[in-house]
Amino acid sequence: MVDKDHIDNPDVIVVGTGNAAFCAAHAATERGARVLMLDKAPAEAAGGNTFFTAGAIRTTYGGVEELAELIDDGDTQLPHADIAPYGPDDFIADMRRVTQGHCDPELTRTMAQDIAGTIRWMREHGIRFRLQYERQSHQVQGRHRFFGNLPLATVDGGKGLVAQHRSAAERSGVVIRYSTEVDRILTGPDGRVTGVASGTTEFRAPSVVLASGGFQANSLLRAQYLGPNWDLAKVRGTPYNTGQALQAALDLGAAPAGHWSGCHAVAWDADAPQTGDFELTNRYTKQSYPYSIVVNAQGHRFLDEGADLRNYTYAKYGAEILRQPGARAWQIFDARTAPLLGKAEYEAPGVSRIQADSIAELAEQAGINPAGLEHTVKEYNAATATGTFDPSRKDGLSTTGLQPPKSNWAQPLDKPPYLAFAVTCGITFTFGGLQIDTDAHVLDTEGAAIPGLFAAGETVGGLFAHNYPGGSGLSAGAVFGRRAGASAAALALDTHTGGR
Repeated sequence: MVDKDHIDNPDVIVVGTGNAAFCAAHAATERGARVLMLDKAPAEAAGGNTFFTAGAIRTTYGGVEELAELIDDGDTQLPHADIAPYGPDDFIADMRRVTQGHCDPELTRTMAQDIAGTIRWMREHGIRFRLQYERQSHQVQGRHRFFGNLPLATVDGGKGLVAQHRSAAERSGVVIRYSTEVDRILTGPDGRVTGVASGTTEFRAPSVVLASGGFQANSLLRAQYLGPNWDLAKVRGTPYNTGQALQAALDLGAAPAGHWSGCHAVAWDADAPQTGDFELTNRYTKQSYPYSIVVNAQGHRFLDEGADLRNYTYAKYGAEILRQPGARAWQIFDARTAPLLGKAEYEAPGVSRIQADSIAELAEQAGINPAGLEHTVKEYNAATATGTFDPSRKDGLSTTGLQPPKSNWAQPLDKPPYLAFAVTCGITFTFGGLQIDTDAHVLDTEGAAIPGLFAAGETVGGLFAHNYPGGSGLSAGAVFGRRAGASAAALALDTHTGGR
């Protein structure tokens, strides 16, 4: 039964129903606040971009024993897992490296230092975790060797995370109103936020948390901020993150922050729908490319497939694919590398898979220039060197004299049958957003907090630029969602006469 007082007289309004939004709601309710969540999407399409993730969340830990405390009992593979420690300083260093130093130092430090405690807090609220052996480890001498510092994920991926969050919110009395697009932020004569509006309908509350994502599903804004051809990119997540609430905050005087011409974009199946698929969700991504060569329609390579572990390159290579003719590329594997393909991604229904017994035949079937691909493969094979191939680490097995190089995992491509997977650019989220402080207050253009306005998740700018360490989006959403909810509740309850 819906609590009418939560709708008519909430203490905190949370805009969105993704991971950041729910973390804000949990933090506010546990402090005694009445919470109303508003989502542009209908109930059957709720969950924001969170719904479409694989559920990987970057956290810090001292080793396997510490991670074992977070996961469900019954993990029989755990005694055979090798996971190197990953501390806050490591997280911060990864953020600085992949963003080319353009991550807000205070927000980055807060995320890295808080995430482990926030994960435990999420678990107390019913969020379940597992180790993602199939996506983040390789078997080496009978051991599961994890790579890329991203072993932890939520049970049942993004779908499971949203369902578990929703159950927790329902247990604590949170009310969710769907099909409600927030297009204005309401303020009083003194400039304090007093609620939000959806068309002619107003919702009043002394605190508002914006956690409704960026503008990646708005083709006009993509073209405006990201540049040419970005309006043609496929949207791998929710079609409802079109930037209205973000724009409403900017109209109010909120300060923009971060890399507005940058985004998270991946190699995405070329035959995927234009926006996210609610059944297959993340399975259209193609992340085994470090063990392939990636070519365009002319058959030419155009990026270093082995520049780093895939967790540190996958979010920037979608943009490289978009720059190619037809915004299309192909990942090429042979019988030697085919066993390394992630089954969830490369065996998904309808995947754009082509198989042939020769490179020329593969090119003909795929629509790649045959002469160009044959020349590329011949040149690539000649540039590879002998050495020990190890997919679980940067093995240094690189090409010689090749441009672009392949810095790791460079093996000859010479064992048929050959496989080609057509990929395009799939945009995940935009990097530009609102400026916040470490307690998630939205700041104005003078650097002062806008009273009553908070933000978290992909609505926030300043954390990511150029690139992104895998799994850190859910980390940022959880840490700053929790902080936003706590700050919003404290302000709202203090606003009421005598508190509550």
